[in-house]
Amino acid sequence: MSSDHPVSGVAGRYATALFELAEAQGALDAVAGDLESIVKMLNESSDLTRLVRSPIFSAEEQSRAFGAVLDKAGASGLVKNFVGLVIRNRRLFALPGMIGAYTTLLAQKRGEMTADVLSAHPLQAAQIDSLKAALKAATGRDVRIVTKVDAALLGGLVVTVGSRMIDSSLRTKLNSLKIAMKEAS
Repeated sequence: MSSDHPVSGVAGRYATALFELAEAQGALDAVAGDLESIVKMLNESSDLTRLVRSPIFSAEEQSRAFGAVLDKAGASGLVKNFVGLVIRNRRLFALPGMIGAYTTLLAQKRGEMTADVLSAHPLQAAQIDSLKAALKAATGRDVRIVTKVDAALLGGLVVTVGSRMIDSSLRTKLNSLKIAMKEAS
């Protein structure tokens, strides 16, 4: 999800339409906040993820369930209408990609880069701020951090900025050590 690449495909078209509507209404940040909430809910609920990905659910079932989730989250009318359109067009499975494309468009408008950070444990605010400062020093641009947790990393971070990936995870270091030991024997 780098701001260096244009958005394309179905997700890109939907995201561009949402972005243009949000920009016209002066609601870019509000929509981004609502979309961030959706991503967080998807990451925390396997049932919601199943609803989004499974073609078994009818558009009516998806609309009713996702509508209730958006109401509870306090999403704006624009986001509710957008998700409703996505559901009516049977494209809910592409919603995570649409959200990523919207984030990319917003980052491009702001002159930011997006860094995807995978960590073994949730990062504290001070750690995220420190990482932002280090990435800004390295890239010369403001960096927006998108965090995900993967306990399989054991420790450390995997940071992806544009086409560059920095893997300082304990899992990778242990795998490298295992390979080196096999070669030595």
